[in-house]
Amino acid sequence: MAVRQHLIERPPRQVWDVLADAATFSRWVVGVADSEPGAGDWPQLGAELLYKVVVGPWTGTGRTAVRRVEPPHLLELEADSGPLGTARIAVEVRPWGRTESIVVIDEHPLRGSAGTLHNLAVDGFLQVRHRSMLSRLAAVVEESGAPVPEPSAS
Repeated sequence: MAVRQHLIERPPRQVWDVLADAATFSRWVVGVADSEPGAGDWPQLGAELLYKVVVGPWTGTGRTAVRRVEPPHLLELEADSGPLGTARIAVEVRPWGRTESIVVIDEHPLRGSAGTLHNLAVDGFLQVRHRSMLSRLAAVVEESGAPVPEPSAS
């Protein structure tokens, strides 16, 4: 199971602002280059991003579609990497106090060769990818400005 979490020193709204900005996608998603908007308005349900997929020496094209969205806490995507198949990627943003967030990424193959070849080695690769991806996401979020505390729930 490829689930990983990371503490980001910004509240959920600031993390969400980066997730909802299609222009930042290739800055934090490992293996993605040259992303551009596809159909719809990111990150609304059904919206898509198109990009180049880079895995070692292999380069192809990819498309990611929004399958479920609950701002500012949940973004579920289906990534289609052509011959590699598709994967479900859920990004959950949980408040951690008033100025921090726990971000959880949960990725599992859905269709194609990725699903057929799914094993512990693939999960290990995804864990390494997620560690890098979450660190990159944190860097993009944290450079977007000082923490703005979440309003008190009174």
